[in-house]
This record gives sequence, C-alpha cells and structure tokens, in this order.
Amino acid sequence: MTDTTVAAPSPASPPERPPMTGGDKVRFVLRGIGQTLITLGLVLLLFVVYEVWVTNLFAEREQSKVTDQLKQEWAHGHDPLLALPGSKDPSIPLGSGIGVLYIPRLGRDYHFTIVQGSSVPTDAQLEKGPAHYEDTALPGHIGNFAVAGHRVGKGEPFLNIDKLRSGDAVIVETKSSWYVYRVLGRPAGRDPGTVHAKVAENNGSPMLLPGREIVDPSAGRVLLPVPDHEGVSPAQALMTMTTCHPKFTASHRMIVYSRLATKVPNRDLQMPDALKALYDEVTA
Repeated sequence: MTDTTVAAPSPASPPERPPMTGGDKVRFVLRGIGQTLITLGLVLLLFVVYEVWVTNLFAEREQSKVTDQLKQEWAHGHDPLLALPGSKDPSIPLGSGIGVLYIPRLGRDYHFTIVQGSSVPTDAQLEKGPAHYEDTALPGHIGNFAVAGHRVGKGEPFLNIDKLRSGDAVIVETKSSWYVYRVLGRPAGRDPGTVHAKVAENNGSPMLLPGREIVDPSAGRVLLPVPDHEGVSPAQALMTMTTCHPKFTASHRMIVYSRLATKVPNRDLQMPDALKALYDEVTA
C-alpha cells in the first residue's frame, strides 16, 4: 500500500532580534520611568482623595455624634463645664463636647462642636472636631483657652483661619453663656499678625501679643496662661487657636490669638440677635 502521509515540515527558527541600539536602551529606560511615575501619581492621587475627602466624611460623622450628644445634655439641663458635686474642677470625658464654635468671618453655616482634648489633643480627638487643650483655661475664664484643629482633611475646622482679621469675632457657646472673643492685632481689615496688643503687665512692663504668628511645632509657650510670656499671671480671658502651617504640611503651626470682649447669658440655647448682628460686620 502506498504511503500517502506527508512529513511535517521542520519548525522554522525564530528570526534573531537585532541588538538594541543606544537609542533603544534610552527609550526602554524612559518608558520604565514613565510607567513608574504614572503609578506613583495614581497612588498619590488616591492618598490625597483619602486625606481630603474620605477623612472629612468620617470626621463629619464623628462631629455630628458629639454635637447631638452635647445638645441632648444641654436640653436635659446638664452642663459638662460645671464642677461635679463634691469636686473642685469639672471632670470632662476626653473626646466629649464642651461648647460650640462660631466664626462669622468664615460664614453663617460655620459651626463646630469643641471636644475635650488631652494636654496635647490626640488624632482621635481632633478627628471629632476642634479640641480643647486640657491644661488650659475653660471658655470665658481668666487665662488662655486654647483649641487645636485640623487645617486640611479630617473635618478641617481651621482650614481658613488665616482669613481672620484683627477685630473679627470668634464666638463660643456653652450651656450657660455666649462668649465673644475678638482677634488681636491691627484694626479690622488689616493683617492681624503685624501689630501687638497689650494683654498683661509684669512689673510695669507691658506684655504684648500679635493677632497671628507662625511658630515651630515645639513652641509650647503659646499655651501659657499669658501666651509667649512665662511666669506671668493672667488678668484677662484669652483664646488661642492652633493649626498646621502651611496647608498640606505640618512643618509649622499657625497661631491666632483673641481676647474676650463680651459675655451674654445663654437663656434658651438660641443665638441672641445681638450676636447674629456680628455676621453683618463681615458682609457690610
């Protein structure tokens, strides 16, 4: 019988790849660098989205919780800033609300519940809202009521405090009172950081503070009873707000100082008309 099969052809040898020229090598390296940079850019973009938007969503949820809890306490007649029976000082749970912050310069919808912080407020406390430095004075009291807040992400309550001008109102609501502080420095409409205001006196020497200053993160002197002046007894009620500077970094701290100007009883937990008028100051 005749064999009708056909032998399979032997596989052809693959063509040899020409050697890479110098230009090919350069293009190969540049392509690899480009792909790496694109990957790093995407990772960085995702990180920014998380830090700026996602953490804000989490912080808004926590802020809502502490605000609701504080309002419920006030509605039931409990003031967390009053001393407990038999104790000298109030015992305020860390991370719980103590008052509400309003800043007319930053808009009519700007309000944040201030939470009780540690001696140096932790990230967990700051993610709930601006946090009171535990070892500083309480709102409206003689001394330095100091509050820290995030500037970018995590609720960013102090995102725009650099926009505050000298003379601007900073309002703090507690169960018993409304306290109106005024930013120190130049007259309203000018840069608050260049002219100092007298806040105390020591042996006949005036103790001065600017409306705003930029300091190193280690500058704990801003939290003293009379900020920047160690060993001086306070005679006025001051407020210090601290935040990171510049935006998106933590290399320095921005400090804004204000002084108590007005105290109004909080009779019905509604902002009095006289304080509502403070918003017209920044829109006039």
